[in-house]
Amino acid sequence: MNKPKISIRVKLILLYSLTILIPVIIIAFVMPAYYVKIITKETEKLTDATLIGLTENIQTYLDDLERVTISPYTNNDVMNSLKQQARGINSPVDPYSKFKADYTLYHTLPSLLVNLRKDILGTLLVAIDGSVYYNDSSSQLTETRNAYPYTEQNWYREAVAANGRVAFVNVHPQDYLKLTAVPEVFSVARLIKDPDSKQPLAVIMADADTIILDRIVRQISVNADSFVTITDKDQRLIYSNTNLSHEALNQFLKNPTNNDFNQQSYVAVSREISTSSWKITVWLSKAELASKTHWMRLTGAIFAAAGVVLTFFLFLAYSRTLLTPFKEMIGVMRQVQLGNMNKRFSVRGQDEIAQLGTVLNKMISQLDELITNEYLNKLKLRNAEFRALQSQIHPHFLYNTLNAFVSLNRKGEHALLERAILSLSGMLRYFLTSHDSCSLEEEFSSIHKYGELMSIRFSDRLQINITLAPELAPIYIPKLLIQPLVENAIIHGVEPCEHPCIVEVSAQMAPESDNGESFVIRISDNGLGFDTSVHIDDQHIGLSNVKERLALAFPDKHEFVLVSSPGQGTTITITISLNKEELAP
Repeated sequence: MNKPKISIRVKLILLYSLTILIPVIIIAFVMPAYYVKIITKETEKLTDATLIGLTENIQTYLDDLERVTISPYTNNDVMNSLKQQARGINSPVDPYSKFKADYTLYHTLPSLLVNLRKDILGTLLVAIDGSVYYNDSSSQLTETRNAYPYTEQNWYREAVAANGRVAFVNVHPQDYLKLTAVPEVFSVARLIKDPDSKQPLAVIMADADTIILDRIVRQISVNADSFVTITDKDQRLIYSNTNLSHEALNQFLKNPTNNDFNQQSYVAVSREISTSSWKITVWLSKAELASKTHWMRLTGAIFAAAGVVLTFFLFLAYSRTLLTPFKEMIGVMRQVQLGNMNKRFSVRGQDEIAQLGTVLNKMISQLDELITNEYLNKLKLRNAEFRALQSQIHPHFLYNTLNAFVSLNRKGEHALLERAILSLSGMLRYFLTSHDSCSLEEEFSSIHKYGELMSIRFSDRLQINITLAPELAPIYIPKLLIQPLVENAIIHGVEPCEHPCIVEVSAQMAPESDNGESFVIRISDNGLGFDTSVHIDDQHIGLSNVKERLALAFPDKHEFVLVSSPGQGTTITITISLNKEELAP
């Protein structure tokens, strides 16, 4: 029996996966990931709202620095002194005017640049003629370096390029001052121009300590693994509250999609300071965002694992309960297929499976009854065929025998005729019994009587030799199986011949073989014979009847061999496998 391509168990497993396993996986893993995404979005919104205040604070501080850079424009003496020094480049200036200008820049300018904010470190002014003036907000007498290339510094060039507009300078070392330790500062620079001629007069730069940015950034709260960066318009780092090196941070800022930075990946939330084009970015650690739903993942995984294990064992138990009756039904049907019609399915319960089992048992019962009826009908049909064959044999035999009686009567051999009549009556008594089978002893006795009739008829022209092995005497065969063959041998083989003929009838055990025991019935004559290649006509109807009866009585257990040739006689050999249980009446 071919197994189905997709069994019920496989279908149940697929159904289990679709209805239980996949939803559990979604709840345990997909939902937490979805909540992480939601939390990330909400955190981004909150961080963005916080960045609004942060950018405003930094903007205010930058505005203060910018106001320092426009201080020279508020004092005419300072502006005139800067103009005087600018004119001295092209033409000589009298000593008094130069002294007055220097005095104003050394004394008036510092008082003008006094700033109440302690985090503004100082203000540096580089006049167009190369004069340098520095005001320290801490009132320390800090001096500038001599022969320092101010005009070659980036902050100087940026201020000149801004052409009077404010220039926000990236973090740089304060190496133009005579300090023991050179700090790093960020600055706001501006080119001071003559309001009338628009000629450059000086570059002023206000320095601020980066600690002010740290103070402002600390006003917002970020996670331990998250950090804040402030970059200029060229994506150069100005400030960061992380301990990582500037080189690593600059590399990260060039490629923020690099998830290997600090062994983590980040979500960026940015705000830009409009006046300076600085960008404040909060880098939120995805790992810390995910940790907020760690309890949800853990709880979901525990419940999912417990649910999967529990439902899996329930599924196995239910599938076994469901499929076991079907396996039992298949076993019952296989037994029925092998011929065991007494096998029945054990019905339990009143569900659909029990109803199916009840219907199966009923079907087997009906099938058993149908097979029994069919078998009985076959037996009746075979018996009817036996009787039909016998009815064909009886008239044929009587016809030949009565012809012989007529011949004896014409010859006046009344004694032989009486003996023949007695033999015929004994044979008819044997023929008319109701049994369809007889022993070989009974069959050979009938043939002996028939032989007497034929010997009386043919006198010296016929000799009949009959031999029966004693151990075969009780073996049963269909009645009148051999007699038609003996009759054919005499009528068609002996009667047409002019010379005396011998008919031999014997039944002997065959030599033992691998196929089991068997016995051989042989009928031979040395009469006329015939050509076996020619189709057997009506005069040999006895042969056809014998073959049919052998096929009915011994299917696949017999062998019928006919050997004959014109002038050489005929020999018929019937080999039957010995099975006493089947041959018994």
